Parts: sequence; structure tokens; C-alpha cells
Amino acid sequence: MFDFGIIPPAMFLGMIIFMLYGFPVAFSLAAVGLFFAIIGIFTGHFGEVFLQALPLRFFGILSNDLLLAIPFFTFMGAVLERCGLAEDLLEGTGKLFGGIPGGIAYAVILVGAVLGAITGTVAASVITMGMISLPIMLRYGYNPRLATGVIAASGTITQVIPPSLVLVVLADQLGRSVGDMYLGAIGPSILQVTIFVLFILVMSIIRPKSMPPLPKEVRGDFNWALLVRVLMGMVPSIVLIFLVLGTIFMGLATPTEAGALGVVGAIVLAAMNRRLTWPLIREAMSSTTHITSMVVMILIGSTCFSLVFQGMDGSRWIEHMLSGIPGGPVGFLIFVNIFIFVLAFFLDFFEIAFIVIPMLAPVASSLGIDLIWFGVLICVNMQTSFMHPPFGFALFYLRSIASKDVKTSDIYMGALPWVGMQLILVAIVIFWPQSVTYWLDHGPKVDPNAIKIEIPGFGGQLGLPPLGGGGNGSPQIPGLSLPPLNGLPGAPPPPAK
Repeated sequence: MFDFGIIPPAMFLGMIIFMLYGFPVAFSLAAVGLFFAIIGIFTGHFGEVFLQALPLRFFGILSNDLLLAIPFFTFMGAVLERCGLAEDLLEGTGKLFGGIPGGIAYAVILVGAVLGAITGTVAASVITMGMISLPIMLRYGYNPRLATGVIAASGTITQVIPPSLVLVVLADQLGRSVGDMYLGAIGPSILQVTIFVLFILVMSIIRPKSMPPLPKEVRGDFNWALLVRVLMGMVPSIVLIFLVLGTIFMGLATPTEAGALGVVGAIVLAAMNRRLTWPLIREAMSSTTHITSMVVMILIGSTCFSLVFQGMDGSRWIEHMLSGIPGGPVGFLIFVNIFIFVLAFFLDFFEIAFIVIPMLAPVASSLGIDLIWFGVLICVNMQTSFMHPPFGFALFYLRSIASKDVKTSDIYMGALPWVGMQLILVAIVIFWPQSVTYWLDHGPKVDPNAIKIEIPGFGGQLGLPPLGGGGNGSPQIPGLSLPPLNGLPGAPPPPAK
């Protein structure tokens, strides 16, 4: 524990104390980092010159093109949150599946997945689906715990489904491609939606009264007009998904450029729904500025902390402490996911990504763990931070829009089964890494030891013949023999006869 001194664990403890006391995370990290930097200089861990890297790191953050994707995706989600797309999708799919037990729950899960693929924000998904679906579900006999749980969980799928902001931040912190992170997240996204749908299917068989079908006068007739209406609501979403994700996967655009395309597509969709107004744009820009500023300030504070932490041999302390965990890579992954699950009770996903991941990534790499697999696994785990009581943000969002008839205890208790299903997905990804790596393009498999380079020479030999020639019958190139060195300054003396 203290093989590398007491300062690294003291830094970590100081950071936790500051956060528990209620100071803003960004300023807490910067304050702890600068305080221990003074201690490090006086104790001789490093000199003042070491801190000259700090301004360069700040400039690197502000000039990082990858992080420019965050305001683009945030602005796109803010526009789509207000343009009425979610309302149209929920209304159409609710009527499409409303005739079967759990029909609205199926619609919420599917629409949550679609919204996750085009907005990337939990708040927009949970608030929108809660305002539209929750009153209908409660009015027609749905169990309150089931109704609130499926809405909150379907909103958090956004964190795993590309273009998730969490995946962008994790790619930056792990030094990996955002496109690869998005590809790796496809498998877990499909699995998470499948697990949720299967749960509703089982519950509709076991307890059909907890999720009754909608009356026919509410859902209307199932006909081609309804099907066409649902498809027409899906087509703009599919086009926008292609603009954002298809261009990245096909190599036509970087994540930043795809985010810009997504913004254009979101504005066009808002105009098509006749909801593109200046107040909408102003609100979206205000929300984007707030979130982007928060992310940049947390990143600057965490950079200050991590630089001093490394100067104190903190990275070696972390590696020494975690590399000895029994069970090898699997044991390390189990421990890390339990650790992050506990941290998620108190920290936001941005804070976990900026503070904890840079400490864990070198250890994971030294154990031979694929960092794309590691990043997607952490992303799957961090979606639980929005769900588990009492600090889950999705539960706060749902409480803010739910009527007073819905008890807070019902919201908390309803979230527990869905947290369990999210943890099931964590276990699946740990013990089945192919669920992530299958979608990645690893390129051709080449063994460097099998590479042999042959350069054809003269007379079937490799290389040129000696310039001087003469010895052992070797050929000589006329006019290219070296002059005698005798008599030149610094030349060795001639051999004795």
C-alpha cells in the first residue's frame, strides 16, 4: 500500500474529502493538485520545472479536435429534445404495440433506443418519455414501479448507444479511436435492449395485470395507415442516424464532422416539424454552453491533479496495488467494475472518466486487456450511475416531471430490477469480450517474425561487392577503390614489415 510513499494515497483521500464536503469537482481537483505540488517541490519529488508541463496540457485540452464533438452532439440532442420528434415516435409506436400486454413498455424501450442513437443525452430521453408515456401508463392500469422503472432505464440506454458522449470522453482518455469505441458499443447496445424487452415479455406472461393492453378506442385500429405513420416517423430518425454514425463507420467523416452533420440534420428536422424558432435555438445553445464549459473545467482540474499524481509516483502506486489482484485480467475487471459501481453513487460519469480512467488504463494495458473492450465495459457500468438510488440522475429527472400521485419510494424501488439487468450486461461483457471486439476491424493478422526482406545483389549475392576487391578472389569495381591512407593527418601508422 505504501511502497511508493504515503503521498499518492493521501492525494486520493484529499480529493474524496473535498468532494464529500461539497466543493465543485473541477476546483477540488485543481486545489488538491496544486497543494500537493507545493509539497512535492519541498519534499524533492520533483522540481519547479516539472510544473511547466501544466500550461501545455491546458493548451492541449483547448485545442483537442476530438473534444469538439461534445458541443456538437450536445447541441444536436438539445434541438431534438424540443422539436417534437420523440412525441411523434412515442405516439405512433404506442398505438402500434398498445394492443398487447406491456405494449407501451415495448414502445418506450424501442423509442428510448432510437432517441439514444440520435440525441446522446439521458435528460432529454427520460423527461420526454416520462411526460408523454407515464400519465398514459398510470391511467390505464400499469404498476407505478414498472412504469417508472422502464422509463428511467430506457433513458439510460443513451449512455451505451452511439453517439454517446461517454464514449467520446472515454476514447479521449484511453487514447483510442471514437469510431472504434462506437463499433465496440454496438453489441452491448443490442444486448441491453434485448434484455429489457425479454424482461417485459416475461413480466407480461407472469403478471399481465401489471401492464394491461390499451383499450381499442385509445389505440385505434391496426391498419396500414398506422403502420405508414410509424414508418414515416422513423425515416427521419434513420436518416439522422446515418448522418451521424454511418459517416463515421464508413470513414467519410470524423466524429467532430459527423457531429456537425448531426446538428444540421437536427435543425432540418425541427424545421420540418415547424418548431424551429429562435427561443428553441437560444435554449439549445445555452444548454450546450453550460455542459461544454462544465466538461472543460473538470478536464482542466483533473489534468492538474493527474500531473502532480504522476509526479508523486501515483501511477506506479495504482499499478502496484491493482496488478496483484488474484484472478488475472478477469479479477482486475471484476474489482474495477465494483469500484466504479460504488463511485457512481457519488460521482458523475464525466468525473469518473476524467479522474479514475487515466489511473486504471495503464494497468489494464499492462495486463493485456483490449482498451476498447475496457472502455465499453466501463461505459456499460457507468449507465448504472443514472439508475441506482438514491443519487441516480434519471430518477431525479423522473421525479421532477411525475405527478404527486407517484411516490418517490415507487420510483426508487422500480429502478432496482433494471439496475440488476444493467449489471447482468456488465457480467456478460466481462466474460464474453467478443460481444465488443466482434464488431471491430482488427485488420490483417501479420506475424512480424515471419517477415523476410530480400534485396537482390550482384551475381546472386546480397549487397554490393567490396569496393577495393582483391582479397579471396572477390571482384573489384574499377575506379572505386579507396586511396591509400598513409600520409594523411590522423591516419594510422603503416603495418610493420
